[in-house]
Amino acid sequence: MTGSWDPADVRPGTTAGICEDDDELRGVLRRALEAEGLTVRATASGTEAVRSFSQRPPDLLVLDIGLPDADGRDVCQALRARGVSSPVLFLTARDAVTDRISGFSAGGDDYLTKPFAVGELLARVKALIRRTPAGDPPAGAAPRVRLDPAAHAVAFGSESQALTPTEFRLLAALAGRPGTVLRRTELIAAAWPDGALVHDNTLDAYIARIRRKLRLVGAPEAVETHRGVGYVLR
Repeated sequence: MTGSWDPADVRPGTTAGICEDDDELRGVLRRALEAEGLTVRATASGTEAVRSFSQRPPDLLVLDIGLPDADGRDVCQALRARGVSSPVLFLTARDAVTDRISGFSAGGDDYLTKPFAVGELLARVKALIRRTPAGDPPAGAAPRVRLDPAAHAVAFGSESQALTPTEFRLLAALAGRPGTVLRRTELIAAAWPDGALVHDNTLDAYIARIRRKLRLVGAPEAVETHRGVGYVLR
């Protein structure tokens, strides 16, 4: 595979981020991507990935779902909430349709099941890079509230409040698209397993809990209701 890409496949200076806790696999991924001309930054935990890649977003992120300190899907949502729009390729040992759907709902762009051929990974990386506009790497927004995927918490300043997994996914979906009204169906897809039966009052109750926790940390953001449509974070 080395040297197999042409200039249309990878632009000079293109960067890739890796978050994979397995030392051997992380090394394989780094060497394969570097051999194709990418500049690689590698991390081994969700906490490290959020800190590193939100400060300097890569052009592409290869993200393991089964991390030791956090679910990779929560890491992706936390990065999206910080304004990071880099395409994400999830790696996972789980291949059920519901797992793949949850990965896309969390903001992922592609999904590769372990074990995989390095050639297939490179082909998927190439396709994602081609879809990314040329120019500077996507910039992470300076967040006001912070989402911690390892602690499942929301923080503002020195204050922090624990979130349930569902609350975390709902708030991350809203924070990932601030100012945009998300339909109830979008929020349900982001926060609950595919096919789950979620009543309107259940979603409303979770939103009420999120509002309370945002107030408790003194966050300036507020979740507004758009009746008959959904919710927006402002």
